[in-house]
Parts: sequence; C-alpha cells; structure tokens
Amino acid sequence: MSVEFLRNLWYFALPARALRKKQLVHKLMLGEPILLGRTEAGDAFALRDLCPHRGVPLTAGRILDGTVECAYHGWRFKPSGQCAFIPSLVGEEGVEPSKIRVRSYPLIERNGLIWVYMAQDPASGAAPTSEIPTLPIGADAKPRLIEAQMFPCEIDHAVMGLMDPAHGPFVHKVWWWRSAKSIHAKAKKYAPIPRGFTMVSHKPSSNSFLYKLLGGDVTTEISFELPSVRVEHIRAGIHEVVGLTTCTPITDDETEVTQTFFWTMNWVAPFKPIVRHIARTFLGQDRTMVTIQAQGLKFDPRLMLIQDADVPAMWYHRLKKEWTTSQREARDFVNPVPETTLRWRS
Repeated sequence: MSVEFLRNLWYFALPARALRKKQLVHKLMLGEPILLGRTEAGDAFALRDLCPHRGVPLTAGRILDGTVECAYHGWRFKPSGQCAFIPSLVGEEGVEPSKIRVRSYPLIERNGLIWVYMAQDPASGAAPTSEIPTLPIGADAKPRLIEAQMFPCEIDHAVMGLMDPAHGPFVHKVWWWRSAKSIHAKAKKYAPIPRGFTMVSHKPSSNSFLYKLLGGDVTTEISFELPSVRVEHIRAGIHEVVGLTTCTPITDDETEVTQTFFWTMNWVAPFKPIVRHIARTFLGQDRTMVTIQAQGLKFDPRLMLIQDADVPAMWYHRLKKEWTTSQREARDFVNPVPETTLRWRS
C-alpha cells in the first residue's frame, strides 16, 4: 500500500552549503524527482527534474545564462519553470516556448538550510499556505554541524522514533549517555503549539551525561511540528544549543533523517570531530533499530501503543489525521493535543 505523505507543508531539502553557484542537484522528495539549483547570482530554486520534451532529468544539463539547459536537445528553462529557448525552432512551427513550463516548487533558504514546499497539487502553482518551522535562533545563525543518514523505513516509523522517550537506555546504550541501569520515573509537562506539541522547558534528566558537560543551570525544551520536525532548545547560562532533526520522506520506504546543530559556544570548535562522532553514533543507533524493526514489519503486525510513553506517537497520528482532514475540507487546522503531564520510566 502506498504511503500517503502530508502535503501543503515545508520539508527540509538540503544544507545551503551543499548547493554551489551554477550547480544542479537531484533529490527525491515524497517520491517526486526534484532539481535543486543555484543561479550564477546565487539564487536557489527548485523544479521538477524532468524535461517536458523527452523526460530527461534536467540535472543532467547545466546552468547557462541564468537558465537550466537540458542535456538532450538544449531546451532552456528559467528558475520559474518557464521555457526560455528551444534551439531547434526555426520560427515556423507555431510553438511558443514561453507557454511551456516545468513544474516549480516554492523554496526558502534560511539559516543555512533549504526548505521546499510540497503542495497537495504541485502543478497548480498556488502560493504556500503554511510557514517553514520557526527555530529559536538568530536571523544570521548558520549550522555548526550537520549529519544525515538514510533510514530504510517509511516516514511514520522514523518520526515516531524522534518522539519516543523510552528507547534511550536500550538503543543508545553508551557510557557517555545512559544505560538500562539508570532507568527511573519521569514526569514531563506537554503543551500544544500551532502544528504540534512541546515538552515545555525543564531540567534535563539526571541520567543524561552529555547535558552535564555544558555546565551552568541547564534547561531544555523539545518540540515536534508537522510534517516531521523536532527541535531541542538547550539553555546553559548565557549559552544555547539548538538541535534540529528533520525527517524527509524520499520514497514509501526510505526516509532521510538529518540532524542540524546550532550553538553559541566558540570553545566547542576544537571538539567538533568528537561532537560529529556522537551525532553520527546516535543517528546510526536509531537507523540500526529501524532496520531491525523492518524485519518484523514485513509481517504487517498490529502495533500496540501504551500510556504514557507512547502518547506522543498517538498525538502524531492525530495531528496527521487532523491536518489531512482540514486541508481536504479547506478549513483551519485544530490542534488535537491537550495540555497535560505524561509519566514514564526511562
């Protein structure tokens, strides 16, 4: 059965630094072939990565005079998608290039990240009806570290792993994080936000060793927002760390999970290779688990979610349903998440 992706929302595409001037990058997103390009002037854009002439991927071509030139017959398209030139025309064919278009996708580049809007009807050209996720960072902040891995699972299982509060002592069993022996009861307050929910600001768990390295009076706030965005905002005295985790569906059974970190502590620079190793290890452990999980999911088992540890996963499914329904009925989204306190052991 084909996965139904959430639409009329912004998805993380790639780091801005991965797209140089005059470069074309192919990316599958929600099963659609997308060209991400940057003009000579530095402006990023997104088009459907198929030439309407013979279906050749436009990324096989090049940027030429501010247009994308197809490698097959030299048809050229503006960043808007409008055809600008067809070399083979002699002027007697009755073909008007400007009336030919490649589908374009709204794109926003902010804080060193590129987001693409995936509309319900991408061919309509309608303006976006939602905003990109808001990050608690300054307008000029740029990523300090980015780590991405491809998870062999559908989007829902990747996202549910983001918000699962009980798997840490088992999946992430390393000396510098936590162990099964450190499990204890926890209670966290949750509140709704426009398209999701947040675990409101609190002191980190005492069995999370890495938080202690930051020193000071540490607090953290963790939010989730549709379609698949997790933000952890850590404050330690005058310093801040923001961890952004995004899940971008590539196909029905492939999801790219990207962790992006911003921080204000310059003293971290010499230790960046260590931080990268930690991020890679964490992400790899989650990837290993969904790979193992896929072996069981082949048999289409009925999955059981329990109180209270799995309530965030339940909320995710309710949020998805409400978003899909509100878009179909052309009405305002009504957040189904209540303000409450959840309790579990981890």
